[in-house]
Amino acid sequence: MFDRRLIFHINWGLLILTALLFLVGVMNLYSASTLRLASGLEIDTYFNKQLLWGGVGLCVMTALVLIDYRHLKSVSWPYFILCLVLLLGVSVAGKTIYGAKRWLDLGFFNLQPTELTKIAVLILGARLMARMEGKLGWLNLGKALLVGLVPAVLVVKQPDLGSALNILLILGGMILFKGVTGSVFKVLVVVLPIMIPFGWFFLHDYQKQRIMTFLDPGNDPLGAGYHIIQSQIAIGSGGFWGKGFLEGTQSQLRFLPEKHTDFAFAVFGEEWGFFGSIMLLILFCSFLYQIYIVTMEAKDDFGSYLAAGVFFYFFWQILINIGMVLGIMPVVGIPLPFISYGGSASVVNFCMVGLVLNVAMRRFVFKKG
Repeated sequence: MFDRRLIFHINWGLLILTALLFLVGVMNLYSASTLRLASGLEIDTYFNKQLLWGGVGLCVMTALVLIDYRHLKSVSWPYFILCLVLLLGVSVAGKTIYGAKRWLDLGFFNLQPTELTKIAVLILGARLMARMEGKLGWLNLGKALLVGLVPAVLVVKQPDLGSALNILLILGGMILFKGVTGSVFKVLVVVLPIMIPFGWFFLHDYQKQRIMTFLDPGNDPLGAGYHIIQSQIAIGSGGFWGKGFLEGTQSQLRFLPEKHTDFAFAVFGEEWGFFGSIMLLILFCSFLYQIYIVTMEAKDDFGSYLAAGVFFYFFWQILINIGMVLGIMPVVGIPLPFISYGGSASVVNFCMVGLVLNVAMRRFVFKKG
């Protein structure tokens, strides 16, 4: 039963920042979805769909806040197994879009199990780490890594390197927060840098091409390098103050590809310039800081690891997407939270915030333990 005392402990800072980021994303998507015609402005369906998914996400977030987050421990394994089954279902009967099989066609919408899997990995990872005493040794580290490696392998086969990387980075961040023993740390510091180059041989041809394009976008300006070149042109042309709302030439004239999703930040940078981009980054930093506070002040280990997982979920996506758009990281297909268009991703973003709000509200009611 819901404890009414919790209402007085809502983290309004996090809630307001979430609302602001979503509104900025909707406004940016409106601009990206608008086409100037002689007869007036024409808006495609992305904008309306994002509003709908935002409403769904808000409802799911509210439902999550009402449920005591400690009950999630009992459903962590069933939910994780369900997500693995859905990922297997994608490989068998998934819907192919842009050459990737990542969605299950449910008729009225396309479900992307990968997004649900991120929550499953986070919850199960938090449960396992909360039960492990002290820093992680080899045995416990192996158990924790399996939680991320199994779904990541299934996701890579879709292929979706960006989401698989995101799953591993969420878990990696939680492991970093938990800590590893000195002997494990020394081995990892030596072995990981040696192993990373061998990952090249496991990449698909298009993934290798993305890395080569990152190193030299001008080598194929009309092909593989087109996305990043147009993105840099859009952001650079925005100058300090930007061109103004609905005035971006690269986006309005359709030079900028994937402007609704992976390169939404380029649309924002062109229209609002360096100043607007810095303001957006400040919003994101404030948002992450609110989650960090909840992580450090949670009254139980499970809640602390849940909040830490959510922190790294958003942190890595923000860092990688903006780095990708600016051309300082390879293009890996990771969206910018609340700014990029995405049905399943939008709902999951709100779910993640709901988990943190849940932990934040109950830290004032529960005793430390």
